[in-house]
Amino acid sequence: MSENPKKNRLFCFGLGFTAQALAQKLPAQSWSVSGTCREKDKKISSKKLLTVPFDGSKATEEIREFLSKATHLLVSIPPQSSGDVVLQNFGSQIEGSENLQWIGYISSTGVYGDTQGEWVDESSPLKPLTELNMRRVESENGWLNMVKKDRPVMVFRSVAIYGPGRNLLLSVRKGKARRIDKPGLVFSRVHVEDLAQTLEASIKNPNPGEIYNVSDDHPSPPSEAVEYACQLLHVDPPPLIPFESAELSELARGFYTTCKRVGNKKIKEELGVKLKYPDLRSGLDAILKMM
Repeated sequence: MSENPKKNRLFCFGLGFTAQALAQKLPAQSWSVSGTCREKDKKISSKKLLTVPFDGSKATEEIREFLSKATHLLVSIPPQSSGDVVLQNFGSQIEGSENLQWIGYISSTGVYGDTQGEWVDESSPLKPLTELNMRRVESENGWLNMVKKDRPVMVFRSVAIYGPGRNLLLSVRKGKARRIDKPGLVFSRVHVEDLAQTLEASIKNPNPGEIYNVSDDHPSPPSEAVEYACQLLHVDPPPLIPFESAELSELARGFYTTCKRVGNKKIKEELGVKLKYPDLRSGLDAILKMM
């Protein structure tokens, strides 16, 4: 039986949390989804998703074959110390592909740095404070440069992503949630379903060269978020730890040293996105019902 020539083929560099959520939204009869995974992550939750290993060090013929048939491309692998491993290994093939109708690159709102709680939008200056976010800016530029060669690239700057399997309720149940006290600090977040619907909306209405912030409507203090998760689970919240004395990884400390509110007006006005979970509380409420 020959392949359906009209079937859309999404290939994901990083078939992880976000890519799997997007795959669930795409109708199986008109879409096939495949992507890369690390050797240790070979077990993907959905049997319908085809995976190929990619350790970031070299291109393989298997991946090149998938890429040659792809009509849509999602890239969520963050840049490494060596740079953007997807651009390094597959950039020339992607530039030369005539099949690709949409290329989505997932970046981070960390590229805006610290605005001391002020709102940012897609026109705000980029002031990355960490090495990772500096590399993200370089990767964004590398992908957006493809637009000059008629490649349909869009960049999605996402805030912290949560959803089923990755959320504060699980952290509280496992005893891993911490309540860090840093007055004035707020985080923006987004439910993975809302990120996935934003990507789907862009696929339906691609606008090459555009950048989109992806966030919910209500930034909130991280300590308040932990308290609400504990309230839902009817447990006492963990003790409040002053930020100055908290033992945090370098990545976590980076989150706590920057404060900004991320505006999402553009995805609503240009892509018609209507958030299913406009704040963390509504998202956690829905997740609890599924647990």
